[in-house]
Amino acid sequence: MFDNLGNQWSRKAPKREGEDDWITTFADMATLLLAFFVLLAAISKVDPIMFEQVKAGMAKGIGQRDIERPIEALRNDITAAIDLMKVDDVVGLGVDQQGLIIEFASAGFYPPGSAELRPEAIHVFEQIAATLEGPKYRNFRIEVQGHTDDTPVSSPRFPTNWELSASRATRVVRLFEEEGLASERMRAVGFADTAPKVPNRGPEGTALPNNQEINRRVTVRVTPR
Repeated sequence: MFDNLGNQWSRKAPKREGEDDWITTFADMATLLLAFFVLLAAISKVDPIMFEQVKAGMAKGIGQRDIERPIEALRNDITAAIDLMKVDDVVGLGVDQQGLIIEFASAGFYPPGSAELRPEAIHVFEQIAATLEGPKYRNFRIEVQGHTDDTPVSSPRFPTNWELSASRATRVVRLFEEEGLASERMRAVGFADTAPKVPNRGPEGTALPNNQEINRRVTVRVTPR
């Protein structure tokens, strides 16, 4: 259109009522979806190992590069320390959904019925502590678990296996703390004979000495935060 001076101009058509109502509906839907996913996140239990795998997979897919997962790196470092100390016959290593598991056979680290570490065993725990103190792993939680077999114990210091298993776990935590690990990262738990790896006794109730030896152990569980 042209005005009286010959200048071209245009006139916008008036906005029809209700034309942008969809924006309100869309905003309501987006808010509800956000609340739904926040609720899912709040009630879900995060699997740290799976989270690391997904994160590494996404990084590799997007950036076309490999990324080292902290749990894998820790496992490699602990494996190297075990090989260097040549203690693979009394120290085992594994991974589950929660994190890294380091198992120490009680026979190789404690005298029978005692919670005091053998002198030659202290160096092993010192090396494990030095690895866990590395900058890459300082945010990891550490739970030390003491386990016994089902053979009853009775002494002034350890009336039952509960006291013995808890004291063995606590001794390791104290050593870790002496080596510089922050106390707030750690906790000690005594399980006595309530969490055996293999049956302590056969079908007729006969003790299985080999199985009982397997069940006497201290387990260090390392979990990403």
